[in-house]
Amino acid sequence: MTDPLDVATLQRRLADFAAARNWQQYHTPKNLVAALSVEASELVEIFQWLTPEESARVMSDPDTAHRVTDEVADVLAYLLQLCEVLGIDPLAALDAKIDRNERRFPAP
Repeated sequence: MTDPLDVATLQRRLADFAAARNWQQYHTPKNLVAALSVEASELVEIFQWLTPEESARVMSDPDTAHRVTDEVADVLAYLLQLCEVLGIDPLAALDAKIDRNERRFPAP
């Protein structure tokens, strides 16, 4: 039986993967932000010329769905690695940001 997925477990797996390949030296905040931007751009590329209707159906095509899923995973991987390097708790950061947005943009 595998352990349940959580952010800390995924961050540890990513760190272990990088350590096994001696890649930590490349995982500076600058490099991770650049890699995150590249992967986000690859996700944008999939949707670039789709109509709004086509973009809403993107997961119905297995090949495209696979590409989207992989790019989402890449974006999340680099974001989690960046958070690890900078000592940011991504869930706490998001929770605090939602709190600020709720105050900034109150519901009518």
